[in-house]
Amino acid sequence: MATGQSSHLTHTHIDTGTTTLHVAEQGSGPLVVLLHGFPESWYSWRHQFTALAEAGYRVVAPDQRGYGSSHSPQNIEDYTLPHLVGDLIGLIKALGQQQALVVGHDWGAPVAWAAALMRPDMVRAVAGLSVPPSPPAFMPPPSLTRRLYGEDFYQIRFQEPGVVDAELAADPAATVRRLLVGASGDNPALTQPRPWVVPEGAPVLESMPEPGSLPQWLDNEDIETFAADYAHHGPRAFTGPLNWYRNIERNQHLMSPFAGATIDVPALYMVGDQDMVTALHGVSQLRESLHLIAPKLHAQHTLPGCGHWTQQERPHQVNEALLDFLAHVQD
Repeated sequence: MATGQSSHLTHTHIDTGTTTLHVAEQGSGPLVVLLHGFPESWYSWRHQFTALAEAGYRVVAPDQRGYGSSHSPQNIEDYTLPHLVGDLIGLIKALGQQQALVVGHDWGAPVAWAAALMRPDMVRAVAGLSVPPSPPAFMPPPSLTRRLYGEDFYQIRFQEPGVVDAELAADPAATVRRLLVGASGDNPALTQPRPWVVPEGAPVLESMPEPGSLPQWLDNEDIETFAADYAHHGPRAFTGPLNWYRNIERNQHLMSPFAGATIDVPALYMVGDQDMVTALHGVSQLRESLHLIAPKLHAQHTLPGCGHWTQQERPHQVNEALLDFLAHVQD
């Protein structure tokens, strides 16, 4: 059983040896690192800090490379999956620890899964929210998604630098608001999950219109907090995060030595049944074979009515599942 006392949330910047990351931290005890996705920040874990800290864990959520007030390299090639895993491993070491329990959501999930694959000595256990593990690179490359979904699949639209960067950065609050509500289980326009494909010739955000109201789990203060995190980088507010997508094809080559490898640490997977990820080609079959990819899979949870923003939309269910998993790992 974990031991330790909760504390107030603190913020600092940490030199990982590969970059400098802003981190939010609370509690003491075994280290739990929470990795956010796109277009989020450390703040997407706001409902997890106290629950985990009060259970006796040291909870650390960084703004990942290119996000918030963390370092945002200029070169696209500086956002590969090995770079991102290196940031995590460097962070664990900089925090004075030899191991961590790692939880990732959206893009944070591939980083978490890859870290467990590459450094099982330092990732004691791994939980992925939304994106399931699919070694070696954990996301299908544009050479495949272009054939499956066409040129207007959002990840294909994200590949070309410039236009999308400017569109998303023009009004960060509107961008975050439209994407969070649009991909949530509370979007009234979505009757079932489907891949995000932008109307041909339309701006990316046209497929995520301004919501008439915010869902119960999201308020204007939340939107402004996310927007302020992106404002650190001005007109390049979303360029760093978009550069993660611009390395998906490159990741296939860099991670090729791990083809056929399994994730051999305790694992947990959670996803909403309204998450767009569940509608992607091959995901249902992948979920059926998770026990082969992650032989120590503890559980696989599907959250009814939940969209893409798992820990924000369903914080109580996520916290309950994480605490059960962490207690299982600690025993």
